[in-house]
Amino acid sequence: MSRYYRSLLMACLVLASIVVTLGAYVRLSDAGLGCPDWPGCYGKWIGVPDEAHEVVAAESAFPNAPVEVPKAWKEMIHRYAASLLGLGILGLAAAAWSRNRTEAVWTRLLVVLVLIQGALGMWTVTLLLKPVIVTLHLIGGLTVLSILLGLTWRAWVPPSTRTMPAGLAAPAWLMVAIVAFQISLGGWTSSNYAAMACPDYPQCQQAWVPEMDWSHAFVFQRELGQTASGEGLPIAALVAIHWTHRWFAMVVVACALWLAWRLIRAHAALKPYALALVGAVGLQWGIGVLNVYLQWPLGLAVLHNTGAALLLAVALVIALRLSGAGASATQTLGAVAPSKG
Repeated sequence: MSRYYRSLLMACLVLASIVVTLGAYVRLSDAGLGCPDWPGCYGKWIGVPDEAHEVVAAESAFPNAPVEVPKAWKEMIHRYAASLLGLGILGLAAAAWSRNRTEAVWTRLLVVLVLIQGALGMWTVTLLLKPVIVTLHLIGGLTVLSILLGLTWRAWVPPSTRTMPAGLAAPAWLMVAIVAFQISLGGWTSSNYAAMACPDYPQCQQAWVPEMDWSHAFVFQRELGQTASGEGLPIAALVAIHWTHRWFAMVVVACALWLAWRLIRAHAALKPYALALVGAVGLQWGIGVLNVYLQWPLGLAVLHNTGAALLLAVALVIALRLSGAGASATQTLGAVAPSKG
């Protein structure tokens, strides 16, 4: 595998992490509609309207979207970074075209995902932050990041170091799925602006089981802040969304602790991975609780999104570590310390 491909892969992985964080920053700073059109901003492809005559022309063309220069720049910087990532992924696909079949398939899939992400980005604007579109956009970004991480693992980690004791791969991949589902719940919470629905912790609305409206909470075909019939979304629906995300977090914590315990018991070589998982889930839980007590300051809210991506990455690395093809477990671990049971 060429050095160019591996270097480009690493660059794309770093850039994808930045794009995910920028996306969270744009969403949480209420700049998702900083540009009312797509892919340009008030008709401009380079920069945003900031001169007086440009602002007048922009507001004349988009009378329902007053120019807010800081928000417009946030949105455009995110779009520029995402476009650069798209070009990098095209480069990866070209580099892998005639090489390893697995890399070729995955890089082509990345190209398709980037195109879908572009469409979701456009619909985010044209459909006025429709929650299901915003949530799918977040999931798509993390899917791109996950595939890039998997390809980076394949490119940089020798196959002989990727195989570990049997019986742990399935629980590890289950952990990845659980974290991914929790991130989806978090995206739904964020895209519905339900983060403030439970201003206390560990209770919500000063109750362990507050009043909740399940009939409207997880209806996907609706507009932001509205029910499917077009009425105002009741606060009880937002409480149900937040409460679900909060308590499923306890499932994530419990599963992470259980998997970490299994890893430590399986082999001493897996202890660093177990500690990384416990550290990542503990950090994410702590950031979430602190956000509630501090009422979701922007920087900490963005960090919560970044922490989610970090936890997903740790879970994915563990699953990849336990699922490597090649040498058998005994070949890989024969010279390592014996199992603890």
